[in-house]
Amino acid sequence: MSLDVLKELFQQHFHAAPTHIQPLQGELGGSGRKIIRLANDRVSAVGVLYNGREENVAFLEFSKHFRRHLLPVPEIYAQDLDHGAYLEEDLGDTSLFEFLSRNRSGDDIAPAVVDAYRKSVGVLPRFQVEAARDFDYSFCYPIASFDRQSITWDLNYCKYYFLRLAGIPFNERALETDFDRLTDFLLGAPPDYFLYRDFQSRNIMLRGGLPYFVDYQGGRKGALQYDIASLLFDAKADLPPDLRQRLLDHYLNALSTFIDLDREAFLRYYYGFVYVRIMQALGAYGYRGFFERKVHFLQSVPYALKNIRWLLHNVQLPIALPTLLGAFQSMLASEKLQSIAFEADNLVVRIFSFSFHHELPKDEAGNGGGFVFDGRGLPNPGREERFKSLTGQDPPVIDYLNQQERVHQYLASVFTLIDATVDNFQHRGFKNLMVSFGCTGGQHRSVYLAEQLAKHLRGRSGVEVGIRHLELEKLGMLHAVVGNLAK
Repeated sequence: MSLDVLKELFQQHFHAAPTHIQPLQGELGGSGRKIIRLANDRVSAVGVLYNGREENVAFLEFSKHFRRHLLPVPEIYAQDLDHGAYLEEDLGDTSLFEFLSRNRSGDDIAPAVVDAYRKSVGVLPRFQVEAARDFDYSFCYPIASFDRQSITWDLNYCKYYFLRLAGIPFNERALETDFDRLTDFLLGAPPDYFLYRDFQSRNIMLRGGLPYFVDYQGGRKGALQYDIASLLFDAKADLPPDLRQRLLDHYLNALSTFIDLDREAFLRYYYGFVYVRIMQALGAYGYRGFFERKVHFLQSVPYALKNIRWLLHNVQLPIALPTLLGAFQSMLASEKLQSIAFEADNLVVRIFSFSFHHELPKDEAGNGGGFVFDGRGLPNPGREERFKSLTGQDPPVIDYLNQQERVHQYLASVFTLIDATVDNFQHRGFKNLMVSFGCTGGQHRSVYLAEQLAKHLRGRSGVEVGIRHLELEKLGMLHAVVGNLAK
């Protein structure tokens, strides 16, 4: 898959070439998509590169269908399925999750955020009911309905990738009995609606104060309860229980304008779907975090456990699930999961060095970037023969840069800015900060600067520091390959 395909689609649609290319965060969920903003001085669009043809077809066909129903989804400008590429409307950079994160202090959430949530849940019935009336489910991938097989996948995803990998004890046969009982119960909910499948705050974009919706390619036929449960119990959004209830009431009022709603019947199934959605999410956190070692996914686990604790104390399901609920109690008591919760209370500062000859480091925490500092205006040790084979971690290079007054002035400014941001992020409960230093080769100045900031922050209360030198990692791999060839 090539960026040139997207440039060609842009040229064909807008009759002008893109002059600005910006990679966006398209691989956070592990889907493999590359999402890229292409723009010139007049227009902007978002390009997607992905080799999953069936998923691409589902997204494109669903988008066209929703737009025929005047739903707020991105317009599709152009597509090239043979090359796994399409071009869509640019909805900006602010998701509902980001808007929430910037405008809350603990459980105190700004009225503008609550209003954005109300608008979002108010639109949901239009997807579920209005657009479902003439929806072609043959385009669904990988399955056309949230049926017994689909529910079983989600429950086993949690069992094998979270419960087992987290070391939670359970009786396999008894748990399967509970799974069967829960599945039979959920299949009693009316299933003839469009189920968005991933209706959560990161998939709702805000533009001009209005919500727009993305990432519905996993949609299928199913029950109404699943999607509203997904949004209101979205782990890292961590909505207060009273707000969840107000938004649920608002959703039900909106839904009642589309169908003859029996609220008691709806609520009978609702919390069963809440549990299934939480289990599906835990399976994803476990697979990406425990199995693939992408530890930032585990930062959502404490929030999911908080939701489970609330459910166990406040909700009585109409069916008995003793083994499953016992596993949940064991999760809450797990020392391994408690240690994750403790680590999640820290602010993680991830520091990178890189070369401007290559792309900027990617933010895998989902916050859309961070600070990028340019070290190319500082004295360059790489121009001196004695330093060419060394790096910013070696004492001769460190001594050289320590003797430069401009370097100390530069670092003083960086420390002042980062210290203020760390204080602000800790006060607001943010969990991730990314800081990148670039220079020409990514070997001397950027490495030195990254190491100095890491040294400055280490030992600070409530701060966990990680550091990566991207160019040095590449050099290390290159040296290893050359060494193996020499053997």
